[in-house]
Amino acid sequence: MKSTYKLIFNTLLYSLLLSSITKAQNIVLLQQGSPTSIRGLSVVNDKTAWVSGSNGYIAITNNGGKTWDWQQVKGYEKSEFRDIEAFSNKEAVIMSSGTPALVLKTIDGGKSWQEKYRKTDTSYFFDAMDFDNNQRGYILGDPINNKFLLMETKDDGETWAEVKNTPDALSGEAAFAASGTCLRVKDGDIKIVSGGKSSRMITLKSRSEVWDYVNLPITHTKASQGAFSLVVKKNGGIIVGGDYANDKKTDSVSTIYTLHPHTLFHAPQKGPAGFQSCVEYIKGDIFLSTGTPGSNITIDGGKNWTKIDGTSFNVCGKAKHGKLVLLAGNGGKIAIFKM
Repeated sequence: MKSTYKLIFNTLLYSLLLSSITKAQNIVLLQQGSPTSIRGLSVVNDKTAWVSGSNGYIAITNNGGKTWDWQQVKGYEKSEFRDIEAFSNKEAVIMSSGTPALVLKTIDGGKSWQEKYRKTDTSYFFDAMDFDNNQRGYILGDPINNKFLLMETKDDGETWAEVKNTPDALSGEAAFAASGTCLRVKDGDIKIVSGGKSSRMITLKSRSEVWDYVNLPITHTKASQGAFSLVVKKNGGIIVGGDYANDKKTDSVSTIYTLHPHTLFHAPQKGPAGFQSCVEYIKGDIFLSTGTPGSNITIDGGKNWTKIDGTSFNVCGKAKHGKLVLLAGNGGKIAIFKM
């Protein structure tokens, strides 16, 4: 009997807490209308953030998103800048998917851009970029000859080279250039999530030369399905995805993973409301995810998700040094998440 009362009490307490938190949350549209689909987002601090998108567009804010300075990078008007990594209001690196595969860098706040890498081979398609620190970073590309492409820089994005020890790719397996978050690098560890005919989490531990492969309980088998994004915490994290061609489908679109003693996956009691292309850690047990059918939040580490907004976005991100949380999507859409 005591256990029943405890369960009822905990359920009521969680419902009250969830209600109070979700009522306080708000996604406010800051601007839209620019002719670009934004998929790259890097929030430096509570004032500075950068976005990148299609048709060669880049934008920066230095006042927390109130105003944005837009530009179409000269000479790159057809480039698909699918990801961006910013280190300050002056320094940022952008990568372009498609042909040619490109990496550009600015050290003067976007006034000028220098080309740091170019590959005209049509088999090169960049999906995501992440940095462990300002010096070391990686770019993930679609498989070539059954091996995922992995580029590395050790000097702040000035030079790039192909990594020799790259993970195997199964037939029909690839990564998604949807939000730049299918690749995460933290404390020397590299984590990749994939989709298509197979959906896996692929890990290379720091100081190891052996890649680890684990099948994911995320919907897959079609080119439009699989894991699109992951977020890494100390002893685990959250993975989201689904089927972007059927974005209202709610089955198997998220999973919680724990790393000790082995990699284990835990299905949510209530998952996000449809396909999600990005997930981000906010604080405590709070995570935010977003996708074309809207944005969702969990306050219990991914066990239960609640839809808080129905606007379509591609990517969400929290400040590396601060509390600012932004979202971005098609049509130059940028929003702020408040709680």
